[in-house]
Amino acid sequence: MSYILGIDPGSRVTGFGVIRQQGNKVTYINSGCIRTEGADFALRLREIFEGVQQIVKTYQPEMVAIEKVFVKINVDSALKLGQARGAALCACVLDGAKVSEYSPTQVKRTVVGAGRASKEQVQHMVMRLLQLSDMPSSDAADALAIALCHVQHEGIRRMASVV
Repeated sequence: MSYILGIDPGSRVTGFGVIRQQGNKVTYINSGCIRTEGADFALRLREIFEGVQQIVKTYQPEMVAIEKVFVKINVDSALKLGQARGAALCACVLDGAKVSEYSPTQVKRTVVGAGRASKEQVQHMVMRLLQLSDMPSSDAADALAIALCHVQHEGIRRMASVV
């Protein structure tokens, strides 16, 4: 049995999702968002760090799956996202969790079957795969999708190493 923490980093909203894998069975544990406020970016990074650190202490995940940074148009936004991601990563590795990284396209392709899936499609598939009664917020669903992507890719890696 292992706990996996998925993180969808953001400088204003960082989504998290915790699932448990036991053999071929995956169970939803918790999800939500760390919301930061204020204009002081350094203090927002601290909030992300402390929020993720609390989640790690509570659930003690063996694995952390986090989304890679991508640059669309705004380089400044990508830099801030990278810093938020760094704050989350530091909080995770302090307690020895192993980290895997996945691109947004890779996550969507794995969970939905299409690399350009909409946020709504990701939410819907996460809800179905984890048999949730309520639709998670888009940031929490993205984090759960990242954790589910990790489960799928780890299973493929394990099978490849056996062959």
